[in-house]
Amino acid sequence: MRRSAARAGDFAQGPGAETEQSAPVAAPDTQVAPSAPAPQQQRYELRTEFAFQLPRGYVDDAGTVHRDGVMRLSTARDELVPLRDVRVQENPAFLSVVLLGRVITRLGTLPMMHDGIVENMFASDLAFLQDFYRQINAEGHTRASVECPHCSEPFEVELGGSRLGES
Repeated sequence: MRRSAARAGDFAQGPGAETEQSAPVAAPDTQVAPSAPAPQQQRYELRTEFAFQLPRGYVDDAGTVHRDGVMRLSTARDELVPLRDVRVQENPAFLSVVLLGRVITRLGTLPMMHDGIVENMFASDLAFLQDFYRQINAEGHTRASVECPHCSEPFEVELGGSRLGES
């Protein structure tokens, strides 16, 4: 069975309605109301990279301390690939090291980021990065926009705690 689109005049509109053979006739003083504009789609921009500052900082071979970095959102692949890593299979504690090595895109002025750098970080920085990873990937951000009750100046507060050990 073939279906086709309805044409103007195909639909009966009560007694004396037009048929397919007759042409529709509009009253001479009838005005067609303009159609309402289509509602605009809300544009949602997904933030995929988040800046952080390590509590202590990574010290490279030259003695330079690197504290400022950027972490991107994790993908399913980022969480699956480390499971095939021999170090992770032998010692599950390596999972977070390998995972963080994949999602940290920049650290200070280092030309390249990898899991070997994460492996040589101070324990307090590793704990900070693990918490930061959870905040941006599992829970989303924990910031709220507020207004000062005294001066009415807007600012953001960290509800989940931003220092090591806070949550």
